[in-house]
Amino acid sequence: MTEIKIGPAGLGPVKTAEEILREYHKAGIKNCEIAFTYSVYIKKPEAEKIKKVAEELGIELSIHAPYFVNLNSDDDAKLEATKQRILKCCERGHDIGAKSIVFHPGYYGKDREKAYDKIKEGIMELMGIVKENNWNVKLCPETMGKINVFGSVEEISRLAEETGCSFCIDFAHVLARDKKVDYKKIEKLFPQKHWHCHFSGINYNEKGERNHINLENEEWRKLFDNLPKDKTLTIVCESPDTVGDSIKGLEIYKEIKCS
Repeated sequence: MTEIKIGPAGLGPVKTAEEILREYHKAGIKNCEIAFTYSVYIKKPEAEKIKKVAEELGIELSIHAPYFVNLNSDDDAKLEATKQRILKCCERGHDIGAKSIVFHPGYYGKDREKAYDKIKEGIMELMGIVKENNWNVKLCPETMGKINVFGSVEEISRLAEETGCSFCIDFAHVLARDKKVDYKKIEKLFPQKHWHCHFSGINYNEKGERNHINLENEEWRKLFDNLPKDKTLTIVCESPDTVGDSIKGLEIYKEIKCS
């Protein structure tokens, strides 16, 4: 039987983090992805306090690394900066008890296969440093929503298979990129028992993702109808109303389980 945790992207400022976690708990929310979108804004002592509260409440934490990373950069300084940003997220993730460190892998550049090789090499290097430091985290390259950006379901699956890293399946990005979500194909590509996922409504065009939008009830129902039945899944809601749509998803999931 599938076990699903649903929760929002974003914890907000440090000063209200513990209060927000308690509000999430009251609403039945079981996970939260901390957005280090622009910087790692939580320091180690604060992280350790947040970890204690999250563990007390049974809330699973994850982290989204800054957006401006590119493991396929031709600029050595920018490539090193990318690696340092991801590693900082890994270090703070360990401090805060977050297992999954989600990040955007990079851009294709001039050669897609060379891009894959360079991104793979970067991930393996990062995994080695994570292991050396005994950080209890997993790197999760994310499926991406624009067709000119590295991160198809096939590419992310291949990275996970060949490096042993984890992954993030963003169903909205898959829809925007492929113009459909082939759930059976995704299930074959990701045989792992735990999936870390993102979900939201999305606007898109022929080039892929344009922007995230709020979710309709039927979108939640379609997702639940098509998810595999033998895994544990963490679903992070990334719609503009991240908390409201998470609660909506929880209510629909409970309704389906009880029917």
